[in-house]
Order: sequence, then C-alpha cells, then structure tokens
Amino acid sequence: MASSRGKLIAVIGDEDTCVGFLLGGIGEVNRTKQPSHNFMVVDKNTLPSEIEANFTAFLRRDDIDIILINQNIAEQIRHLIDAHTAPIPAILEIPSKDQPYDPNKDSILRRAKGLYSAEEYR
Repeated sequence: MASSRGKLIAVIGDEDTCVGFLLGGIGEVNRTKQPSHNFMVVDKNTLPSEIEANFTAFLRRDDIDIILINQNIAEQIRHLIDAHTAPIPAILEIPSKDQPYDPNKDSILRRAKGLYSAEEYR
C-alpha cells in the first residue's frame, strides 16, 4: 500500500534537473528492485504528446504527491496544468539551468494569488 510507504515526488525536466533530483534521492525502486518511473527526462526531440502522457500518468498515480516540472516544459502542456485543480498532486514549476523562473507564467501561483485580496497581504 502506497500510503504506508510514503509518497513520491515526480520530476519532468531536462537531464540536469532529473539527474540532480535523482542524486538527491527521489528515484523509487519497487519491490523487485527495478527502478520506477517517477521522472521523465525531456530533450529537444521529446514530443509534447509524450510530455502530456507522462504528466497525465503522474496525475493518476496515488503514490505521487508532488510533480516538479521545469517551467519551460510546463509551457508546452500549459492547458493540462491549468486544468488541474486538485490539491494533490501539487504541481510546482521550477527553473531550469538555461531558463530562469518567471512567476507571471506560473498558473498555479497566479491561481493562489487570486485567493487573497490585497488587504490580506498586509
């Protein structure tokens, strides 16, 4: 049962991002000691449909609570990210080595800002 083992973080990113998180320990090994697929390395040859399929698969898994995605990759599947309204798995857009984070592009951040009025920030 996934809940007794804890929950996972999934990563959709460039090679440097995925390797960094894998070195940090996000990789899952299942009971048969085979690596699980809780990450996806995206390169210039990756089709948006492949990103969409992996993102959707991560959303459906009950053992994933957080999906980290490079913001430049998130732009390719923005329609799916915008459509995701459930709190879990949480989707966090992160910068890549080559592209800085732009808070104006982050739909989850924009949605969160809309929950509070200006007076509540004071």
